Amino acid sequence: MPKFDRSDGELLYVQVSDYVREKIYSKEWGVNEPIPSEHELMDMLQLSRGTVQKGIRQLVDEGLLVQQRGRGTFVVQPLMARPSSNQLLSFGESMNAQGIEFRTRVVAKRIEHANLAVAENLQIEEGDEYMYLVRVRYVHRRAVMLIESHLSLEACPALVSADFEHEALFAIVERLSGHRIGRSEMVYTARTAGKARGAWLECDERAPVLDLDQLVFLEDDMPFEWGSVWLPANRCVISNETRRARGVVGE
Repeated sequence: MPKFDRSDGELLYVQVSDYVREKIYSKEWGVNEPIPSEHELMDMLQLSRGTVQKGIRQLVDEGLLVQQRGRGTFVVQPLMARPSSNQLLSFGESMNAQGIEFRTRVVAKRIEHANLAVAENLQIEEGDEYMYLVRVRYVHRRAVMLIESHLSLEACPALVSADFEHEALFAIVERLSGHRIGRSEMVYTARTAGKARGAWLECDERAPVLDLDQLVFLEDDMPFEWGSVWLPANRCVISNETRRARGVVGE
């Protein structure tokens, strides 16, 4: 039986959450599998029903568990997988390639004047106009990503009239600019959602998210998008396939 610190009864439910979370993270309790029932956990942990319920509810709120009436509590399958490879696909294209049905909602779209950071990344003049665009993607009615973009109107002036809810950004840019997408530079950072982005992603402001900061270029090396993709940690996974390099030192 696991050992709990019972000196502070109010924190017992946190210890329950930690115990169950570790079972999931260590893969003892697998995705789409039911965890032990409340009564089984009460017997297993020697704790009250209220304490167990509160601990489980915290993990439901985090998105690690889902409760199904009459069936039990199950480990959640992430709603979306993002393959990472040398092939540059937008998130919309990646989801389409996997057969994942999704809906896009534009929550912000406006013309802004570039500050120094935006100007340097988009290679425009400070004070020049650019488009600020924020989209939320939904799978099974749950927000799975927030896409926050600073878009160069110098690279693609016709973006102001585009329909971003029904056509992918990369497709729009290639169609309107007459140039293909060339390459991107990406940096991944673990963060907490914060109040504004937590509201858009429908998660707690302290919830863990993965921030993908990216700068995307056209084939002529002109940057057209600088921004961030915010992924709730418990709703998305990023997969990758790599091969061992030949001729490395010590081979």
